[in-house]
Amino acid sequence: MRGKPVVGITAGDPSGIGPEVVARALADGRVQRALVPVVFGDASLEQELRGFHLLDPNDPSVRPARATLCAVTRLLPGDRAPGRPSRLGGRAQLRYIQAAVAAARAGFVDALCTAPVSKGGISAAGERFVGHTELLAEAFDCEVLMLMEGPRVRVALATNHLPLAKVARALKTDTLVAQLKLLSKAMRTRLGRAPRIAVCGLNPHAGDGGLLGREEVDVIAPAIARARKAGVRCEGPYAADGLFAQADKMPCDVVLAMYHDQGLVAAKALDFDRTVNVTLGLPLPRTSPDHGVAYDIAGTGRASAEPMVAALLAAAR
Repeated sequence: MRGKPVVGITAGDPSGIGPEVVARALADGRVQRALVPVVFGDASLEQELRGFHLLDPNDPSVRPARATLCAVTRLLPGDRAPGRPSRLGGRAQLRYIQAAVAAARAGFVDALCTAPVSKGGISAAGERFVGHTELLAEAFDCEVLMLMEGPRVRVALATNHLPLAKVARALKTDTLVAQLKLLSKAMRTRLGRAPRIAVCGLNPHAGDGGLLGREEVDVIAPAIARARKAGVRCEGPYAADGLFAQADKMPCDVVLAMYHDQGLVAAKALDFDRTVNVTLGLPLPRTSPDHGVAYDIAGTGRASAEPMVAALLAAAR
């Protein structure tokens, strides 16, 4: 009989709430019953993760059979002070991701769950980093899609971490068709049936037939028509405000939003604590809690571990 899945967990920004919510989530009985954790973070986490096997990342790697801390860094206290990000801490959080990805590529973990990082902190350390989703797509050489999965709504994003001024130019019919096919395939696996997909427009009122923008007419609607011919159950384009106002009686299983805030504002407003960021299209599951590093409350004990618990359980499932 197959044992519990081994989940690789990155500790996130060492000066943010990541390390503390990871430690508290891993003490939760629901999580302990669901998975074998392998944490990629700083050696100082050994104080919180009592009973974890300590592994030097330079040692020959094997598939862990018990709770393990992979000590990727050994930062001085000043470089991991809560609420006070440092240059070395910025570089460290990227190293945790890279180590976890290497373990995943080698088959030592079955899934990934990532604590929040600071894109600005990583960039300030001189590293190129746009986001987890983009890094994972490059690392595994595959097309991916970001999905915010909550109890009330599921929202995928046609564009991710892109300035709003560039979104319209980035939307292409061919890309949207490919995304709709990927979303349909991934959700079919999760639901056990073909999903119903609602596609948002880009402009107010979904463009009002071209009066408020041509993207719906020239790009989005043709993509929907082509995807439907390929067997995808999709409808739209819908005005996003009216669609998300139906959260308790959504006419679909999942929404494809055109840009980051169009989808995430709705997902976070409706169910912040239980919405999980899922990367679709990878050869293994990757999840993350839907919040940031929260420097303002790091180290105060006020950060909720529930989003990390939800993300870990989703990765295990």
